[in-house]
Amino acid sequence: MPMSRKGDGQLPPAAISTVGLRKSFGEKTVLDGIDLRIPAGSVFALLGPNGAGKTTTVQILSTLLDADGGQAQVAGHDVATSPDGVRAAIGVTGQFAALDDMLTAEENLHLMADLLRLGKREGRKRAQELLERFDIADVAKNRAATFSGGMRRRLDLAMTLVGDPRVIFLDEPTTGLDPRSRRTMWETVRSLVAGGVTVFLTTQYLEEADQLADRIAVLDGGRIVAEGTADELKAQIPGSHVRLRFNEFDEYERAAGAFPAAARDDENLALRIASDGDLAALRTLFDRLDAHGVRAADFSVHTPDLDDVFLALTGDGATAGSLHIKETQR
Repeated sequence: MPMSRKGDGQLPPAAISTVGLRKSFGEKTVLDGIDLRIPAGSVFALLGPNGAGKTTTVQILSTLLDADGGQAQVAGHDVATSPDGVRAAIGVTGQFAALDDMLTAEENLHLMADLLRLGKREGRKRAQELLERFDIADVAKNRAATFSGGMRRRLDLAMTLVGDPRVIFLDEPTTGLDPRSRRTMWETVRSLVAGGVTVFLTTQYLEEADQLADRIAVLDGGRIVAEGTADELKAQIPGSHVRLRFNEFDEYERAAGAFPAAARDDENLALRIASDGDLAALRTLFDRLDAHGVRAADFSVHTPDLDDVFLALTGDGATAGSLHIKETQR
């Protein structure tokens, strides 16, 4: 959702902000001046092709990697000058579950609590709460090596939450998960944000960004090439249209006469008419058909999705996967 202003005219506080963030590896520039402002209590998704710099951005913001230039703040702490303050406020879940397979789920959480110096009583209490929250209490005594992919990711995220972080970095958290496990992870993310946590998400699953993110940025060639809500990004991409199909050739021809600018598909007796597909546009379209005495056999509405946005903005369709056309059949 777009960032709203408070009554005093000020923007809501930023959980994460960067100005001119830069990073190179040798002669390769990975980040070439990144500006971001992410409000507290929101989900922000960073999209981009493989090698675009998504993981590098997460590593810099989580103090695992030094930037070459620019400034970054996380949870009110400067990443360069107050890394301990940043680390105390964040949790990080990487692309692969960081579990000790020789330990049980419970022991993994106890280990994390001990590393965070929570104290034995508080650590054990926190571990039990997280086991129940992530629905793994019944397998708490089982070794992590026996867990499925979805259970491993849930346990990994539970470990991230042991320290009760205000900001969580999820770097491609659902890679390799089946659809059911992925949706379970989505529900977990939504519940975290409802509790005031800020989530910085990198993903190659464009549906995931569409489902979860309040705002999305597309990273390509070391720069942010677009940023906005999912709907705002989709609106930048042309191609919304209505497809009309007819059973009879004479009806098809009369409809083509009513819409001379439509793209024709003579083989399938179908017309493609540029339209945003809202109710007013559809009403006008069918009124024109009625005026020409034509009735369509069926129609469908196509609107650009985030796959279309990705392909248009990055120019690298090979990394985006197959193009998912969203059509509403009538």
